[in-house]
Parts: sequence; C-alpha cells; structure tokens
Amino acid sequence: MSSIPKTEQSTSSQGFRKTGEQAISQTPLHPRRRSRRIMVGPVPVGGGAPISVQSMTNTVTADINATLQQIAELAAAGCDIVRVAVPSQDDADALPIIAKKSPIPVIADIHFQSKYVFQAIDAGCAAVRVNPGNIRKFDQVGPEICKAATDAGISLRIGVNAGSLDKDIYARYGGPTPEALVASALKEAHMFEDVGFHDFKISVKHHDPVTTVQTYRLLASKGDWPLHLGVTEAGPSWQGTIKSCLAFGALLAEGIGDTIRVSLSAPPVEEVKVGCKILEYLGLRQRHFDIISCPSCGRAQVDVIELAKEVTEGLKDITAPIRVAVMGCIVNGPGEAREADLGVASGNGKGQIIIKGKVVQTVPEDQIVPTLLERAKEIAAQMDAKAAAQGETLPEAGPMVVPVTGRAS
Repeated sequence: MSSIPKTEQSTSSQGFRKTGEQAISQTPLHPRRRSRRIMVGPVPVGGGAPISVQSMTNTVTADINATLQQIAELAAAGCDIVRVAVPSQDDADALPIIAKKSPIPVIADIHFQSKYVFQAIDAGCAAVRVNPGNIRKFDQVGPEICKAATDAGISLRIGVNAGSLDKDIYARYGGPTPEALVASALKEAHMFEDVGFHDFKISVKHHDPVTTVQTYRLLASKGDWPLHLGVTEAGPSWQGTIKSCLAFGALLAEGIGDTIRVSLSAPPVEEVKVGCKILEYLGLRQRHFDIISCPSCGRAQVDVIELAKEVTEGLKDITAPIRVAVMGCIVNGPGEAREADLGVASGNGKGQIIIKGKVVQTVPEDQIVPTLLERAKEIAAQMDAKAAAQGETLPEAGPMVVPVTGRAS
C-alpha cells in the first residue's frame, strides 16, 4: 500500500494550478476513510488529501481550441481535474496539445480501443480512465497498459456503471445491485493488482442515489482504493443536483470519497459549481461568497425572491468568504442579518443595512440591491487585503485543507 506523505509539492513544468497544502483534510462530521494515495498530475487523490472536483468536457476533443476554452472555464469555476472523451483517432491526436496547455490535469476517457490508452499515456495525460469491461482483449493488453502507466508515472481510473455491467455478473445477481456492482469492480481491480499495479482509483456509479450510497459503502469496506464518487446519468440540472447532494452528502459525511463528479444534463461548469458548493457546505473546501435569504411567505414586505436573485448575480464573482443575508420581514430578518457579515432587514418600503450586527444605514427599497452590492464588495476587498497582509491568499479555486493532527482514518 502506498504511504501517505505529510506534504506534497504541487509543482509541474506544465504550469498546473496548485491545489493548496497537501496535508490531511477532514470533514467536521466524521473521520475520513483511510485510502491509499495516488496522483493525478500534481493533484493528490486519496490518503486523506483534499477532495477534488472533476468534470468532463462536452466539446469534440479534436477541436483543440474549443476544448481548451472549456477547460479554462471549468478551471475558473473551481474544477481540479478534467476528463476529455477520446472516441476517435482525431481525438487521440489532439491529446498532446491539450495535455500540455491545460491549466488542470487532463484524464483521457478511453473505451473499446486500447491503442488510444497508449497514445494518451504518450501524450502526457495525467491519468487515463479505462473500462476493462469493454476494452477488446483486455486480459492480453491489460498488463501492457499497467506497465506503460507505471513507466510514465501516471494513474488510472477503473469503474463500473449500472448501464454497462458485465452480462454474467448481471445475470448472477439479477441486475445492477450494490453487490453486483462491487463484484464487477473487484474483478477489475484484481486484474490490475495481479500484475502489481496499484495506482488506480475506482468508481461504482448508479443513477439511483440510495443504490449509489449502498454500493460505495460496500466497496469501501473491501479495500483501501481511492474512490471517485458519482451518480451517473443523474438527469437535468435541478434533478441531478438533488440526487448528487443526497448521495455525496451521505457518503462524504461518513468519510467515504476522495474525488467527485456531479453528472448533470447541463453545461459542465454547472457540474463544477454544484460540486464545489457540496464540499464548501460540508466544511471540505474553502467557503466563498454565501447568501442567506428567507423563503417567500405572507409576512414578506418586499420581493425577497428578486432581491436574493439580484444580489447573488451581482456577487457571483466574489471569492472572499463573505456571508450576506437578504431578509424580507422583521420576524427573523434582524437576527439573521446580525449573524452575517452583511445583511438587510426589509419592510415598509425600506431596508436596514446591517454590518456585523449593527445597523449602519437605512435606504429606500429601490436602493437595497445597489447598496448591498457596494458594501459587499468593500468588505470583500478588506478581507482580501487582510489576507494579503498576513501572507495568505483567499483561493480562487481548489480544495480547502482542514489541518488535523495525525493521519487519515
């Protein structure tokens, strides 16, 4: 089993964005599951390393400019690792440039054609996602893939999806049950371990969040592999977000999971936004701008829905960990606003602007949003300046590290 280093330097001649101190990261809710550590380029996965957020481009990989543009957008949104599809020779031929110019590590997603695996390794990809179940003659080429990955110093990802479960295992278990998915994953893991290759992570995805949780719990009990969490084919944005929050929340709260991808029928950047917020709210990533706003109700004396929407849009690019409360009545408004860095308690056609518990200004209703935005940006700038004066930086993206004594459990 790989040792768990105390620190790792995230440096690369390719100029990868750093992901922060590679110490042990813990959730406040439960000790992290002990897993072996692998590297995806400079990003550590497993062994207590900060949980990374992944996504996948939806461009044609052979369109190098479009793919690199989307990768840049994903990186700006907080993505740590990106996967690109390689279904054709043209896509494989584009990998050297993409891997070299990408600001974050690139994983090549390979199915069916083993020759693309070797091309991806030679191209300088940080990792390769292979599916032993659909790679032709994998029992013959598998050892060669492992040797090539070892020689190049890269990791692999293997995984099982409910929709592509091995036919024999499907028949034996009567469907894609947790036991069936884990049996398939163990079969694939043993293919690698039997030839002495251990630098891989595993995913066992299902579209149902309850089955997903049951499956990862079972797999986590079987070994120390790093685990990539995902609810596959989760659906449109709102539905997939709910499914992913349920599954990831349950698993991460139990310390299970080393890297995540939120799979949505939506632009990839939306996947990253959801993934980052899941980690933020679990205390596993540096918190950025956060808004507290009350639900609409008959007590509201202002259109709090529109207020919250406008404030959120106006502050979407703020990275400082500022918390803003937008409240619509006098029942909970003043109290909630006092607990935030900045807030407004609205009513009777006006709003009381509250900073750190003190009313500093009263403005007409039509001035609430511009006043909040102005004050919020001032506070955010002060936070940035204070951090800079202390020799710190508020990260634009990347996992939050919560130092703890000792090592991952």
